[in-house]
Amino acid sequence: MILLLPFLAILVIIVVALFGAAVPGLDFLFGVVFPYAAITVFLLGIIYRVLKWARSPVPFHIPTVTGQQKSLSWIKSSKIDSPHSSPGVVGRMAMEILLFRSLFRNTKMEMKSGPKLVYGSSKYLWLGAIVFHYSMLVIVLRHLRLFMQPIPQFVLALQNVDGFFQVGLPGIYVTDGLIVAALLFLFLRRLYDSRLRYISLASDYFPLLLILSIAVTGILMRYFLRVDIVSVKELAIGLFTFHPFIPRDVGVLFYAHLFLVCVLLAYFPFSKLMHMPGIFLSPTRNLANNSRMKRHVNPWNHPVRVHTYEEYEDEFRDRMKAAGLPLDKE
Repeated sequence: MILLLPFLAILVIIVVALFGAAVPGLDFLFGVVFPYAAITVFLLGIIYRVLKWARSPVPFHIPTVTGQQKSLSWIKSSKIDSPHSSPGVVGRMAMEILLFRSLFRNTKMEMKSGPKLVYGSSKYLWLGAIVFHYSMLVIVLRHLRLFMQPIPQFVLALQNVDGFFQVGLPGIYVTDGLIVAALLFLFLRRLYDSRLRYISLASDYFPLLLILSIAVTGILMRYFLRVDIVSVKELAIGLFTFHPFIPRDVGVLFYAHLFLVCVLLAYFPFSKLMHMPGIFLSPTRNLANNSRMKRHVNPWNHPVRVHTYEEYEDEFRDRMKAAGLPLDKE
């Protein structure tokens, strides 16, 4: 049932887009209104979530570390795994964002017969995640050619590198196959692993299926059911320049692809996909581990009336003396 809901949701989205765009007069709704609405929700949602996170108080340094903290001069510290300075934090964040270092170092645990606890590597998860994210990045950058005229040189260079595997026309982009393979791996991994399947929710499957649907419809348009790329670029530039224009004969498959992208943009700020901007605001990642070098005092602490020992002794002096208890002052 958990897996059925996201499948049905994706199917409904595609059917609505296919039949809705085929109705005369509704192409403006799917080609202009929905994209602008989705981008608005995407931007406002991210701004709201980021500001909400930024207002959360973090009075103490609570970084998650896996290395030796900076302490005595003769003890070697780990500058990346346990950074005590801002450059170290920047280096750690760069390796986390660009290389997924914590995921690379991750291990999986299984209970074998015996009973015996076995630890193993989970490098396949790291590989699938990094292939998906970098393929997604390249595809998004490649699509800039639809929104800009003239096309930036770096986009053309990236397109040439991605399409170096030239077999006939149109040229085959490597990232098209890689992103589908990575998404299928991440999806099937949740089905194959019984423990992961047990804790998975519909919100875990839906983004995978949604992005996979976007990739598949894009591949269909490029290699099998061709669309008029000139008309698509006219629509894209019109949206980008705030002069919306609906060209003729774009094709309902394009509107289905575009509607899926709009759903992804609108869904993004309210989903687990917000880990992308969230990593920059995570106090377990972006703080230095310098609790032995500096004293961190909670700035939100309210003044508290303290009952000192001297006051306690003055209050109960006679009773303490009668009981034979030692006194600081006679």
